[in-house]
Amino acid sequence: MLKEDFVKANWSRNAFLYLLVLIAGVAIFYNTPWATQSPESITLTQLATSIEQGRVASIVVRDEEVRVFFDGREQPLISRREAGVPLTQTLIGLGVPASDLANVKLQYDAPGNGSNWLALLINLLPLVFIAGLFFILFRQTQGSNNQALSFGKSRARLFTGNRPTITFDDIAGANEAKQELQEVVEFLKEPQKFAALGARIPKGVLLVGPPGTGKTLMAKAVSGEAGVP
Repeated sequence: MLKEDFVKANWSRNAFLYLLVLIAGVAIFYNTPWATQSPESITLTQLATSIEQGRVASIVVRDEEVRVFFDGREQPLISRREAGVPLTQTLIGLGVPASDLANVKLQYDAPGNGSNWLALLINLLPLVFIAGLFFILFRQTQGSNNQALSFGKSRARLFTGNRPTITFDDIAGANEAKQELQEVVEFLKEPQKFAALGARIPKGVLLVGPPGTGKTLMAKAVSGEAGVP
């Protein structure tokens, strides 16, 4: 029950973040250039007719793309010209008088280069941003779920240290110390027997002596005799 409540609490806490990401994603999507409505198109024949009627204010040519701006209209219409052929030559071939062409502002932009790639990268940034947010939220959710699954589990670990192989037989002399420590060894071997009698092992055993007299070796021998780390 505690695990389920923990998971529900984390999902409720992250629900607001998910909602913000969704709203931000929709807003970014509808404000990117590629998400806006595509411009209307116009054929070169229709363009020639519109020029003769005096309805065209200006024309912007970039590569093969022709943007036609009409009087009283903010958004241009898009047309395509033949590669390598001047637009004026094509329009004259369609019957547009040179005098009518003179009344139209004609502008040629530089051919597209690396700026097209830059524009593409800029358009992809919102998608990268949204993907990054979802990745972060996914990692947070996974971490919360892992914490919920491990909730209430014991953190106790079994210690499997190396058992010393030194015994009392490896220590010469110190018979009195060995005899006194033998009770500690027996308690470590069979703690249940002593516990049934109400006996308790001391919290520690103090080995006294100057350096180099074998105190550490004696402690290892106790461990080796008892078979415990």
